[in-house]
Amino acid sequence: RGFPDKYPGIFPLPLPLALNRMALCLGQVFSKDKTFRPRKRFEPGTQRFELYKKAQASLKSGLDLRKVVQLPEGESINDWIAVHVVDFFNRINLIYGTVSEFCTERSCPVMSGGQRYEYRWQDGHLYKKPTKLPALQYMNLLMDWIETLINNENIFPTRIGVPFPKNFQQVCKKILSRLFRVFVHVYIHHFDRICSMGAEAHINTCYKHYYYFITEFSLIEHSELEPLRNSTSSVIN
Repeated sequence: RGFPDKYPGIFPLPLPLALNRMALCLGQVFSKDKTFRPRKRFEPGTQRFELYKKAQASLKSGLDLRKVVQLPEGESINDWIAVHVVDFFNRINLIYGTVSEFCTERSCPVMSGGQRYEYRWQDGHLYKKPTKLPALQYMNLLMDWIETLINNENIFPTRIGVPFPKNFQQVCKKILSRLFRVFVHVYIHHFDRICSMGAEAHINTCYKHYYYFITEFSLIEHSELEPLRNSTSSVIN
């Protein structure tokens, strides 16, 4: 299953207009006090902060998203991935925080994407085996897990001259793969709420940005994108 069929015209706004309005809409429609987790910020004056500003400027300029996600000449691929992982964490955090009050144990007793896809939590510590959980509990564990990783200086170093670990991209692949599950759950189970807020075009643009980034750098296996395959295919053509 992809995006609900009852919502035609999944990307109703022209891309430049959607991009220019997305940041404003996210601030207006998605109240900051509903952010699921506090925003992770980049320290001003650091290289990563400058990369973040460059990425945001390109996003707001109305450029083709395929070009926006491409690695700027002379920049480190790991820095570029790190900036986007944190930015997507913030954006998806905000999106889910807006609908989380409607994502209860009663409405969403299992973390899923329709009847065909179910996601179980495993972290090797509290949950050593894949465990079926309500969506809200799954999301809490997911955001805690990601927040711990991006705040870990040994994985996401912020000091100049400190190298990324050898497994950095593998860690990011796992983070981005699990963040994709948030899109799946929100689109399939809570898209009516998104539409009632008039925010569907902006979430769609955020998803499209995410999709182009992960495919540009082959950060997720295609099989994991299957839950939104049909709708994604129609959106990007």
